[in-house]
Amino acid sequence: MKLAATFAALATCTLLTIGTAQAAPADGGYYGTKTPYAPQQPLATYHRAPKGFAPVFTENVARHGSRAMTDSKDGDAVLAVLDRAQAAGGLTELGAQLAPQVRTLLAAAAGIGYGNLSGRGVQEQRETALRMEQRLPGLFQAITAQHAPVVVKTSGVARAVASANAFTGGLTAGDPALAGLVQAPVTDKDTLYFHKQPQNADYQAYLAKDPQLAATLAGIQAQPRTASVARHVVTRLLRPAFVKTLTPADQAAFATSLYQLYGAAPDLRVEAPGVDLGPFLTPADARWLQYQDDAEEFYQKGPAFSGRSITYKMATPLLDDLFAQAEAKAAGSSANGAVLRFTHAEEIEPLAVLLSLPGSTRPADPAVPYSYADNPWRGSRVAPMAANIQWDVYAGKAADGSTKHLVRMLYNEKETYFPAACTPYTKGGYFYELDELKRCFGR
Repeated sequence: MKLAATFAALATCTLLTIGTAQAAPADGGYYGTKTPYAPQQPLATYHRAPKGFAPVFTENVARHGSRAMTDSKDGDAVLAVLDRAQAAGGLTELGAQLAPQVRTLLAAAAGIGYGNLSGRGVQEQRETALRMEQRLPGLFQAITAQHAPVVVKTSGVARAVASANAFTGGLTAGDPALAGLVQAPVTDKDTLYFHKQPQNADYQAYLAKDPQLAATLAGIQAQPRTASVARHVVTRLLRPAFVKTLTPADQAAFATSLYQLYGAAPDLRVEAPGVDLGPFLTPADARWLQYQDDAEEFYQKGPAFSGRSITYKMATPLLDDLFAQAEAKAAGSSANGAVLRFTHAEEIEPLAVLLSLPGSTRPADPAVPYSYADNPWRGSRVAPMAANIQWDVYAGKAADGSTKHLVRMLYNEKETYFPAACTPYTKGGYFYELDELKRCFGR
């Protein structure tokens, strides 16, 4: 399905569902960072700004929406085993149902282009944009009245650009007067695709050949539970005689590839509505495979090892840009009404560490591998599809008559505290003086 057609087809659905909010996908699956997006706070529950303050600016950093898998590798691997098993009479009744679903999923991904934004991803971005307008009606009225620019930045990758276009399309659907104010997306790789840039060669080397990283991930993969889960996965789908032809490594590879397809299917719900890979993985098996996937994300993009900052220090230019845009608005040197950024999990996860967002503050002791038992980090919460961090800037008069600027942060649309070192404007509140944020972030 072409993006434009998907965009139009979802318009009615978007307007009908805009007021809803969920804590997690309705099917309760274990999808890790492939989890489809759900806003984390209902529209009616946001706190009002302190008396005398009104919104003057908003900015965000958003992951692209749900997408097709980046290639057919996992699907091809699963089909290769299933085809061999079928030829040998080695499929169980359940296993015989898997290949058609995998082929449908691959065809859907190829139809929109591997790695590209899916129909569900379009809907996620449109709905998020419309909720932004509903939260900040006064700001968007001021933007149109003042003809303030809406700046759009992306990583330059197709799914991020398509996400930007879907988001701004949602804005203009909600308020057509914004159409002439939304600027064309510009590419900013240094802040929105920094993990691939030359200045971060040390991080790229860490991924490729860091011995501590390699040993830790290998140790997690080598846990006895991995082999038992893999064997359970294959024995549900393949007959015993055929299972004997697979080494433990073959079984683990099959289970991992099947899990990747299982996670990809919900993101392609519009293009492949009949595909459901849930029956092919028990919840317990899916949860363990999600843990392994989360462990890789945690060590490659998240808090990682205590005493090391290699995975997140590279997000500093992005944090700098968040501050710079807010500071320019407060200083009167920027006429922008909004700055919208569209990026990837590789940028959201390290930024979450720098901002001390919930679930992103605890690195792992090098001697004690990350586990669900002792660490709250979960890919589905930290960086689901369309994950977003938003700063709203408010201006107003303080009790002493001075003009102040306050900042409120939303994380996946939930009001979120800044780090504990930062003092809110009112005790227990979600609004912080910009100067206080500069102080507590050491700027």
